Amino acid sequence: MVYAIVRAGGRQEKVSVGDYVTLNRVAGEAGSTLELPALLLVDGDKVTSAAADLAKVKVTAEILEDLRGPKIVIQKFKNKTGYKKRQGHRQELTKIRITGIK
Repeated sequence: MVYAIVRAGGRQEKVSVGDYVTLNRVAGEAGSTLELPALLLVDGDKVTSAAADLAKVKVTAEILEDLRGPKIVIQKFKNKTGYKKRQGHRQELTKIRITGIK
């Protein structure tokens, strides 16, 4: 089994060919391709972690769609002062499919 650990959207993700991954918003249109930097490559029993060898590795992905995450409600309250604040947030996300690890 071949898989790689890649840096994607500010996090590290374990991916293999055919996986669907949701990342923080990435610039690009739906249907375009994207290349992710590999941090670790596992090919059966062989593990590659040297920077010189990982520079040759290409992990490609296809952008499927842009979407938004669930709503998160932020509430602040201070007792006896009348201070209340309510704020909402929805994270901008991108869904991708891993197409190749070479």
